[in-house]
Parts: sequence; C-alpha cells; structure tokens
Amino acid sequence: MKAHRLAAAALLVLAATGDLAAARQSGGGPRRLTTVMALHEFSSYFHLTNVLLHGEFVESDGRVVLRGGERDVPVMLNAPTMASGLVSVRGQLLDVGRLEPGDPRLAKYPRPLEAERWPRPGEELVLNVTGVSEAQQATSPSIRGLALQPWRFDGQTVTVVGQFRGRNLYGDLPSAPGKSPYDFVLRSADAAIWVIQLRPRGPGFELSVDARVDTGRWLQVTGTVSQHRGLVTLTGTAVATAEAETAQPADEEPPAPAPPAEPGEVVFSSPTEGEVDVPVASRVRLQFSRGLDPASLAGRIRAAYVGGDSQPLELTHTYDGGTTSVEIRFGQPLEAFRTIRIELLEGVTTFDGAPVRPLTFTFSAAGQ
Repeated sequence: MKAHRLAAAALLVLAATGDLAAARQSGGGPRRLTTVMALHEFSSYFHLTNVLLHGEFVESDGRVVLRGGERDVPVMLNAPTMASGLVSVRGQLLDVGRLEPGDPRLAKYPRPLEAERWPRPGEELVLNVTGVSEAQQATSPSIRGLALQPWRFDGQTVTVVGQFRGRNLYGDLPSAPGKSPYDFVLRSADAAIWVIQLRPRGPGFELSVDARVDTGRWLQVTGTVSQHRGLVTLTGTAVATAEAETAQPADEEPPAPAPPAEPGEVVFSSPTEGEVDVPVASRVRLQFSRGLDPASLAGRIRAAYVGGDSQPLELTHTYDGGTTSVEIRFGQPLEAFRTIRIELLEGVTTFDGAPVRPLTFTFSAAGQ
C-alpha cells in the first residue's frame, strides 16, 4: 500500500483492549471482516456494525485516517498508544448522515472544517476505533487473507477451502456481484468471499445456491482473485468437495463503547435572563432537560448582587424530580432596584452521571 506516514513513522492510536440487527442494537455480537472500500460502498449495511479490517494509519488533510488498499476512512480514537505499519483494527462504523446532529456517539469526532451542511447518508463515514493490534502481510491465500487484504492477491490464481453458504443465504456479505446465476458465498470462520461464474457441482455432488440444506458442505475452490464494487470475488475455474476445517472458538467482538450519556441543561428559568421589575420576594425556578442527581447540587448554586457588595446571597434550594426542576429561595427579600446574578456551577450531574452545562443569568429586582 502506498501510504505516507506521520512524523517519526508512528501514530497515536487506541490500544488493543449472526444476527446483524441484534449486533447493531447491542453494539456487540460477531464482527464483520471487511475492507475500507466495502465500508464506502455499503455504508448502510455496516452502519453501527462491529468490523475488523486491515490497513495503515496515515495523515490526510490534517486528519488521521485508516488506509486499506486505495481507500481511506477517517477514524475516531479514544485512547493513545504507539502503532505504525500494517495494523488490524476493530471498530464500529458510523455513517454520520444516518445520525442526528449532536448525537453523543460523535462527541469526539472533529468534523471537517469545510463542512457547511449535515451530510446525506453515505457521504461521510467515521470508524470509532475500539482496538488495534499489529497485523502481518498475508502471504498464503486463505478466505480470511482474501477478505482482509484482497489487494495482496488481486489478479492471482489461488485455491481456498471454505463452507458453502449458498447465494448469501445467511447475509454474510453486504451484496451480490450478480455475475452469474450460480454465484455463491464461501465462508471460513468469520471471513467470507464470493465465488463467481462457477457452478457448485462436480463428481458426486451438485449444490443449490438457494437451499440452506446444502450449506453444511465444504468445498475447495480454485480461481482468480478480484474486487467488484467493494466485494472480494474469486472467479472460479475448479471446485471439489473438501474436509471441514477444525472448528475455531467463536471470537466475539467486545461491546463497542456505549454512547456517552446525553448532557443535561437548563431549558427554562423564572425569572428569565434580563427580566426587570421582578418582585423582591420572588423565588427562582430552574427547569432541566433531564433528571438530576440531587446530591450534585450541593454548593453549586450561587447568587450575588452585580456591582458593589458581591458577596454570595444566602439561599436554599429544593429539587423536584417529578418536574426535573430546582426552586431557589433567598434568605431575605431582595434589595430593590438591584441586579442579581444566578450561577449554576460546573459539577452538577444528571441521574445517570452526565454533566449538566453551567449557566449564568441575571435579572433585576423591582422597587418596593
């Protein structure tokens, strides 16, 4: 791969630490072995899915990207360590255009400065990296090697062994190449490729690409490696039955980091910012977007007059979980014609530990 490295040939990246719908909802489940090109071609299939792919981290237009073959994908890193050269990267693909602006899963993603609008689905992708380890260049052909590093074998004639999966009857791959009526998927452990233009039959066997009953058979296939619109394909020239590979322990992907809890904020105040002629015996009410941890309020609400004596005013507060609001009572009536500043200090949290945005606003007391 052609890749210009960061200075000193090292890059800060994260340390190494099936049912597609269920995997998307849970953030865990079996991973999908794929390539950067396939992420771009089939972003709707891979969105919110755990993936494993090979490539090199490089710097492009001021951003860190993972380059695999001839394509790049921006990455979102969560913790630093040193890594360079070919790496094996685990992560969760985020199709930015399929998320809402402000989605907490994008909190650490620095969007391009030139972006003037929210992208459409498929226009902007980011890989939320959950693990990195060193990878070796694939030297001998296998289904796993072809699935992760197809550029290493492009145009070569190879022989591989895998389990017959019919015409993608189990959704192992995001799409079909549609090269012939007999195209079928060949899978080994957690990797899969397409075999095209070869009918799965030979002496003593003939398999149907539409029958799950045939998917327990193992085949040895010889053919030429290529890539078709992000799909790794083997243009078959010979097929024979084969012995099943020794079962490998299932390698479950660890759960992706849970989205950060949504920050809380004040959505309403009474009095409002800049309000005048507020009765001197008034109380202040703050309503929040989410429920609070009441203990976090202690010592984090402050009131003082603006100008002159700016000593904090004596106050008490009560929290109502039913309305997610705080009522502030002053120890004595406010001084007439004075401006009062209310501060909600940093450190207040929601019931699930998310921070509440600090707030400062002022209002003016009426005359007596």
